[in-house]
Amino acid sequence: MSLQKISVPRESAGERLDKFLSAHVPGLSLVRARVLIEQGLVRIRGKKCQITRKLWGGEEVELNLPAPRAPAKRVTVGPELPVLHDDASLIIVNKPAGLVVEPQGGSVPSVVELVAARMPPFDVEGVQQPGVVHRLDRETSGCLALARTDAAVAALDRAFQEKRVDKRYWALVLGETPERDRLEAPYGRDPQDPRRFTTKVRSARRAALSYEVRERLKGATLVEVKLETGRTHQIRVQMAEAGHPVLGDSLYGPEETRAHPAAKALGRHALHAFRLSLPSPATGGVVGVEAPLPEDFQRALAMLRA
Repeated sequence: MSLQKISVPRESAGERLDKFLSAHVPGLSLVRARVLIEQGLVRIRGKKCQITRKLWGGEEVELNLPAPRAPAKRVTVGPELPVLHDDASLIIVNKPAGLVVEPQGGSVPSVVELVAARMPPFDVEGVQQPGVVHRLDRETSGCLALARTDAAVAALDRAFQEKRVDKRYWALVLGETPERDRLEAPYGRDPQDPRRFTTKVRSARRAALSYEVRERLKGATLVEVKLETGRTHQIRVQMAEAGHPVLGDSLYGPEETRAHPAAKALGRHALHAFRLSLPSPATGGVVGVEAPLPEDFQRALAMLRA
C-alpha cells in the first residue's frame, strides 16, 4: 500500500468524492476511483466513504493505493524487443512486424504482455503491465512508447492531445509522388467494409499528415511521413486514396502493390515508425529515439535500387 493525502480546496465544495479524485490524482480514472472507494481504500477523518459523498472543502482525503496485481497471463516467449529508451515513467521499444500491441487472447503474444514480463516495474490501473498511449498496426515496425504508471499515461495522453509528440514514418509507396505534400480530410470507418477506414465520408474527425521524398526508386518512392493526427490505418488510407498505396498493403492497396517483387520480399506492408520524439513525464525533457530499418525493409529497398 502507498498512502496519498489530498487536501480538498475550498472551491471544490459540493463536488462528488469520486469525480474529485479522478480529477486531482494524475492518471486515476473515474472507474478506478469508484473501485477504490468501494474497497474502503479512501477515507476522510479515518472513516470509509460513499462514492456519492459530497465534499465540503478544506478536509483531507486519504487514498491508499494497493500494490499492483499480476496480469491475468504471463507471457515470456516471443521475439526480441530492443529497448530504445527507458526511465522511471516511460519505455520505448523497437516493435518488430507481426506483433500486436495489446493482448487479443489466444496463443499469439502481444507487446504489452512481453514488456510486462521482461521489463518491470509497471503499475497502470492497478496491474503490473504497461499503459498504451499510442499504437502501431500488427505489420508496422518501429518506435512504440509505453507508460510505466497511471501518472505517466495521463501526462503522455496530454502530450499527444497538445501535439507535443513528433512521429515520423518511412514508407515505400507505389509510383512517383510529388516531392512533398500535405493531406488533410475527414476520416471515419468505411460504411461498406467495417475493417477499413476512409476519407470519403462525412465526419467531424479529421486526419492530417505531411510527407516528403527521401529516395526515388524504380516504380516506387521512399517517403518520410509526419503524422499530425493519429488515426487508425491513417498513413495507409491517405496515401492509397492519394494514388500512392503503401507497398504490400493487402487491405488498401490494389493487387499491383502485393504482386510487386519488393512487396513479396518484404512479406508485409512497407511501413516503419523510424523516429519518435516526446516529453518524458519523469524528467520533463524531450526524449528522441530512432529505430533502425529492419532487415526485411532493407531487403525490399535493395531490390528496388537494383
